[in-house]
Amino acid sequence: MAIAEHSTALPKNDRKELFGWLMYDWANSVFYTTVIGVLLGPYLTALAQADVGENGVVFRLGPLASITAESLFPLCISISVFLQLFLLPLLGAVADYTHLKKRFMAFFCYLGVAASCLLFFITGDSYIWGNVLMIVSNLGFGASIVFYNAYLVDLTTEDKRDRISSYGFASGYIGAVIMLVLNILLIGYAEQLGMSKSRAVRISMLAASLWWGVFALITFFLVKSRGAVSKVPPGKHIVTVGFTELFKTFKALIRLKYTARFLLCYLFYNDGIQTVINSSSVFLANELFKAHGYEVNQGLLLGIFLAAQIAGLIGAIVFERIARFLGSKNTIMVTLAMWAGVVIFAFSLLRETITISLGGYTLAIDVFAQAWIMSVWIGLVLGSSQALSRSLYSQMIPPGKESSFFSFYEISDKGTSWVGPFIFSIVVASTGSYRNAILALIVFFVIGIFMLLFTNTNKAIEEAQAQPVIGN
Repeated sequence: MAIAEHSTALPKNDRKELFGWLMYDWANSVFYTTVIGVLLGPYLTALAQADVGENGVVFRLGPLASITAESLFPLCISISVFLQLFLLPLLGAVADYTHLKKRFMAFFCYLGVAASCLLFFITGDSYIWGNVLMIVSNLGFGASIVFYNAYLVDLTTEDKRDRISSYGFASGYIGAVIMLVLNILLIGYAEQLGMSKSRAVRISMLAASLWWGVFALITFFLVKSRGAVSKVPPGKHIVTVGFTELFKTFKALIRLKYTARFLLCYLFYNDGIQTVINSSSVFLANELFKAHGYEVNQGLLLGIFLAAQIAGLIGAIVFERIARFLGSKNTIMVTLAMWAGVVIFAFSLLRETITISLGGYTLAIDVFAQAWIMSVWIGLVLGSSQALSRSLYSQMIPPGKESSFFSFYEISDKGTSWVGPFIFSIVVASTGSYRNAILALIVFFVIGIFMLLFTNTNKAIEEAQAQPVIGN
């Protein structure tokens, strides 16, 4: 893999570098959508249920709790993120003291790729190892995104960030659409091709993992390394400095109260967003199929997620333009209200056919059509809420501390929510209802709207940009 020379004074808004940066969203979104978002949860859950029963116990944690076949996957998502709570902030702090930010990003990228590729070999009662590999791959994914997001500040000027951030998510949706179409064809025609649907699912996950690794090479070739913004003091080790810098970042966040308030707000509402995404495939598999006595149709699930990706591409572009008039903060609040509507829709509907009478015409909407409507709804607000949040937060970071501050941001970014999946798994295990679990997530969006309403984002930007390089 070619690694370009690093420089401390490289120009911003360079088209080649921006293209390379956009390509990483194109690369990693395919993995996240296909593997984490759609196929792996239902696949590992089905293996666990075949081994211990539909809601059988996989592990007993004494008299107080048990891990069931249904709660195992969301719990492991929480574990992978809990590990990142300790790793990502330290990595971000170290990255600001070294020119190896791109190498860190590449290392964790290919750690995730390798673990994800190994999922191809998970069959039968090896689902525990499958969950372990998922933890490693999600850890690598989340760590690489810390450095990827930090590059947004390195590569763009403030006036370009909303647009470039939105285009990054849009490119990810395009890549995900292409892969999902290929997956739908492979799984749909699996028997004609002489393979089981289970094998087709494993091939689809392998293809998505390889896509991530191959297209990421373009990013690492085109995006140049930046020099360290801070120097390691004489007689100190980089790791020791990393822990010291981590403490200084906490102090900086306390001093920048508006930035800290926005970050806390983001941790709440994006935790809810990510939990909806991570749990939606398992939720739909149970509520659309198992609850009605049907066999899970992976091809239909992929089609539903394909609709969400296409809607996400449209939403990321449309809401970026809406933000030009309403402002990023107000536009994010609109999307959060729509997210609250998503979980209410999922809880109250998706049961029986809905009949609507309009002007003498009667329209019957069955449970599958309702799922399609919900997926489009999710897609429209998914990319927009994330892209605008990322670009807005990037303006609230003191100069030279992008990696440190984005490491805290990443704790609840794509693939790294932790409180939501834990709550979701607890509700499922205790009530046996995915509907109750999905409704419980509304609290994240309500808190997010309330906190964002009282967060002065303009003041946060002013205070951050007025700061000297902290910690030097």
